Amino acid sequence: MKARDIRDLSPEERLAKLAEMEKELFNLRIQQTAGQLEKPDRVRLVRRDIARIKTVINQAQAAR
Repeated sequence: MKARDIRDLSPEERLAKLAEMEKELFNLRIQQTAGQLEKPDRVRLVRRDIARIKTVINQAQAAR
């Protein structure tokens, strides 16, 4: 997900997307611990998406 796409979302949608991504990261970590993770690179991508979402949220709050 690109930062441009995140900025197009409403604040409520950003928070919902953040919660969704954090839940996905949790599930990926569980799979990794159990040795069932098929795509190990997905963990890195999800972490980066979470960081992007948090950055856009913080930028929006700072702009107020």
